[in-house]
Amino acid sequence: MLDRIAQLLGLSTDAPHLEQALTHPSYANERRGVADNQRLEFLGDAVLGFCTSEILYQRFPVADEGTLTRIRALLVNADTLAGWARDNQLAEAIRLGRGADSGGLRESTNVLADTVEALIAAAYLDGGLEVARRVCEAIVSGPLGAMQEAGARDPKSELQERVQASGGDPPTYHVLDSGGPAHARWFSVSVHIGERAVAEARGRSKREAERAAAVEALRALEAPQPASKEE
Repeated sequence: MLDRIAQLLGLSTDAPHLEQALTHPSYANERRGVADNQRLEFLGDAVLGFCTSEILYQRFPVADEGTLTRIRALLVNADTLAGWARDNQLAEAIRLGRGADSGGLRESTNVLADTVEALIAAAYLDGGLEVARRVCEAIVSGPLGAMQEAGARDPKSELQERVQASGGDPPTYHVLDSGGPAHARWFSVSVHIGERAVAEARGRSKREAERAAAVEALRALEAPQPASKEE
């Protein structure tokens, strides 16, 4: 398990901060001399903010500060981090205390997000800024890739609002296929409005594929419909 996570981050398995990044305070409290991941979480949050800001600055050269700030808020949040953790099956690697584990904290959004931030710090401290940049880009590339333009709203939310405004039920998403090795997984997803599949897309996570499918569905809804021929 540690080997897979090290490979995911671009680190060696003996990287000094890797195990610490996976150590929840509840685990450290039960074992004398074991450091938890809270200090790493603090540093990782700052590294993620910096790297994401840099990515957006380069990706959207004409966007103003307000637009960049709004996009960053969509990308850098607990849901995005926990989603990436779930897509990469990180929960089972977290070192939790007995009570926390039995209490279901392993799948907690906050615990997962905190662990991802700590792993970003480990990537930065043990691999350098370039390694940390690559990890941050992998985390935000899914939601970022599904955005049509700087300042765009989340495509899934926009699609749902458009469909419901016309009296329809909320769109549903279905995984059609998946594959690839652990470090390069892909998912194919379709989006349905009612019983009709209106678009399909592929992404490196379920979340990325769903957003991409929503973008394609929005394009399909906006496309001009052929005029019907009179009998």
